[in-house]
Amino acid sequence: MPTKNLQIPTTDGEADSFAAFPGYGDQHPGVLLYPDVFGVRSELEDRARELAERGYYVLVPNLYYRHGPAPIVRLPEHIGEEVRPAVVAQLLPLVEAHTAERAVRDAEAYLMFLNAQPEVSAGPVAVIGYCMGGVLAIRTAAAHPDKVAAVAAFHPGSLVTDGADSAHRLLSTLTAQVHLGHAEGDMTPEDHDVLQQSLDAANLDYTSEIYPDTIHGYTMSDTDAFNASALQHHWDRLLPLLDSALCKR
Repeated sequence: MPTKNLQIPTTDGEADSFAAFPGYGDQHPGVLLYPDVFGVRSELEDRARELAERGYYVLVPNLYYRHGPAPIVRLPEHIGEEVRPAVVAQLLPLVEAHTAERAVRDAEAYLMFLNAQPEVSAGPVAVIGYCMGGVLAIRTAAAHPDKVAAVAAFHPGSLVTDGADSAHRLLSTLTAQVHLGHAEGDMTPEDHDVLQQSLDAANLDYTSEIYPDTIHGYTMSDTDAFNASALQHHWDRLLPLLDSALCKR
């Protein structure tokens, strides 16, 4: 499985990134994959490789590139509950600095770079996000509805806030097919109702469900939140979405 370490030019510097793509054929549908709060690491690189094995060119950018190359902080091989609070505390200032304005600015650079790769076929791409990456996926699709055909967000955080730029307020601008895979407890019942109303009002082709017996981070095998059956459920939802939006267009 071919992989590359790449530098994406942005208005604020260069974002280091990881790419994986099939070792056959000339061009493949593009996928932009936003990491969770812990950033680019072997867990996400392996996820990109798995998608590449299915026929996609997958680009995983370092969201924190303004602060240095990945990994920004030293991560243990397994991010257990005994170390998670300390690691998150180190990353929180970087998360807070990654404003909606920065996210949208970066998204344009990521999409432009992805579409310019010789191994990527012409046409719209898919955007996948885990944890905080779920909100970034929605922001990307909202800012570039003509370039994003599918959005998938797994155990996404903060989809509904009081802010004017809350992700749920952007759904009406999407044209992409959407899947949202929530962990139990990711949202209050009230926020879930608000999200559901926003999805229905946007008249989207979407699915949104709470994955049973899960906690936040269920797809990540390097954390204590990992749930193998939920990860498989994630594949069962994600792969048909990509096939429908990208391979049958």
